[in-house]
Amino acid sequence: LVEISNNKHATTGVHDPMGQQPDTFWRVESQTYLFERCTEKVLLGMGYKLGVTIGEGSYSKVAIKTVDRKKAPHDFVHKFLPRELTLLREVRHDNIVHVHKLIEVCNGRLYIVMEAATTDLLQKIQEVNSIPIVQAKTMFSQIVSAVNFLHQNNIVHRDMKCKNVLLTRDNQVKITDFGFGSTYCGSAAYAPPEVLLGVPFDPKKYDVWSLGVILYVMVTGCMPYDDSNVRKLPRAQRKALAYLDDVTVEEPCQLFIAYLLQFSPFSHPTIQQVAEQSWLQ
Repeated sequence: LVEISNNKHATTGVHDPMGQQPDTFWRVESQTYLFERCTEKVLLGMGYKLGVTIGEGSYSKVAIKTVDRKKAPHDFVHKFLPRELTLLREVRHDNIVHVHKLIEVCNGRLYIVMEAATTDLLQKIQEVNSIPIVQAKTMFSQIVSAVNFLHQNNIVHRDMKCKNVLLTRDNQVKITDFGFGSTYCGSAAYAPPEVLLGVPFDPKKYDVWSLGVILYVMVTGCMPYDDSNVRKLPRAQRKALAYLDDVTVEEPCQLFIAYLLQFSPFSHPTIQQVAEQSWLQ
């Protein structure tokens, strides 16, 4: 993600001075040896200026998000990236990152002009250690709202984790990075037991389990299970959740987290059932 500005004034947001629709897809033809110069001119012509790098993702500089198809893994380029782009153009929700424009350059780079966020949930937790219950409830309600919207439209995220929850300056949640994780291994700490054990699983229930992990991290500042050994992780997930003595989490919140992190796949709630829980009301 790089900070961008339009031709008239600097900004950390995204403006569309050309008046194009959000789902406009631009293809920019250029010769390889002129790529950098050509790209900057094309973006400038559209009203966008590349600035300093303000964040990085797994396979791209991560508002303009830059994806280099030539350097990214084959599965990512041919399987997960197309899925992400399709979803980005179709999904519209207040708590899902909004894409203003897609710009493709012929030598393999793709620029995704998207909402700029101040930080992500993981970085926020690292800065403050843990999030107060009242604030955590507000933020988590927004996450549930976004995931509920996705599931109602038969879309699963597949890689819900703290780093994929962006935050604006006023702490509004913006979910990002749909399906960018090629396998669950990249986010094993957020995966339910059935996924780690290699048995059939419900992708939507996978998302819900991940939300339980996210909420635990929000209110405690640490992971619910020791994920240093993936093979032993399901055994740890079977045990009752533990909380450090120096971390105060009210009982209703603990019960809600336990509800989200039930070991049996047959006991995992749906996102709609989660949204209806009294703790969120």
